[in-house]
Amino acid sequence: MKNSASIPCVLQADAKQALRVQAQQILPALTAFFFSLNYSEISHQRLSQQHNGSDLDYQGLTRAQHSQFGNVMIKWQLYANANQDLSDLTYEADVLTSINNLSNNQNKLQNSLSAIVPPLLFYENITSEILTQLQQLTILVMPYYPNGSLANQLSAQKHFLLTQAQKNQFILQSANLIYRLHNIGWLHNDIKPSNILLEGFLPNNADNSRITFDLLLTDFTLTSTLYQPSVANIAGTPAYLAPERWQGYGSTVQSDIYAFGIMLYEILVGERPFAVDVRSSDSMIDWATQHCQKSVPTLPLEYSRYQDVVDKALAKQIEKRYQSMGEMLLDLESMEWQGN
Repeated sequence: MKNSASIPCVLQADAKQALRVQAQQILPALTAFFFSLNYSEISHQRLSQQHNGSDLDYQGLTRAQHSQFGNVMIKWQLYANANQDLSDLTYEADVLTSINNLSNNQNKLQNSLSAIVPPLLFYENITSEILTQLQQLTILVMPYYPNGSLANQLSAQKHFLLTQAQKNQFILQSANLIYRLHNIGWLHNDIKPSNILLEGFLPNNADNSRITFDLLLTDFTLTSTLYQPSVANIAGTPAYLAPERWQGYGSTVQSDIYAFGIMLYEILVGERPFAVDVRSSDSMIDWATQHCQKSVPTLPLEYSRYQDVVDKALAKQIEKRYQSMGEMLLDLESMEWQGN
């Protein structure tokens, strides 16, 4: 999620109304186009808009059925300028391909079958006539995961049903995913519950409270390699951005660790450690103040054994933070062993 300066509420309302009007033209045209590519049971889940120079850039998520792939989620991007730079989805497709290849090679060496990211079922960059003019349409197709994301499990309606064992499993599996991603040379740069997919679940007991989930990382539009120069911009989700990112520094292993620390607190407590007023006239400044100045909150007594881990993950200064996900994972696994 790329951030922009705050916009007056009236302008936001006008933009939403304009987008609804445009959706009435764009989505039926896309539905017809997807039908021509042998997709059926098409259901548009999300539509958003970005402005790139003089061109309008539409992005969306569409759920569908395909005879070969089964239930799928189509991420798509539509833009008018055929000469513009590669789309976000082109970049994401390249990243997914690279991560899958690297993790598959690693799994063969370690005799492991677990994946880090969803498989890329299909990708294409097409020039097509949409709305009576030639436009570029990029589509990226992945499996549809009916259990949704970790964010669904942390909603107010579901969080109180989670057992301590399930919370601990979410923490350990998520930490392991990020650790493995870093190990093959990538930073995610947008770690948060909505970017952790629940691939499936394996009931290990007749009691549903002991259901265990398999997790996957998703959304790689902001991903960068550990070896490329770090870009110093405020890109990501404000609730999870490390203090140094607000201070003009680029992303690092420690900024992913900080975002995971926010998520760890959220998994345990059911809410994030920092928040801003939704009526704020400048939420970006408020978020920066929260992350850079507010102290790490104390966990409820029942989760006090996690406090040292949370303190070290959310340290304001990089040098006081965990230096690797492996170091943090060792502490978490040690706690798990002691808890048993």
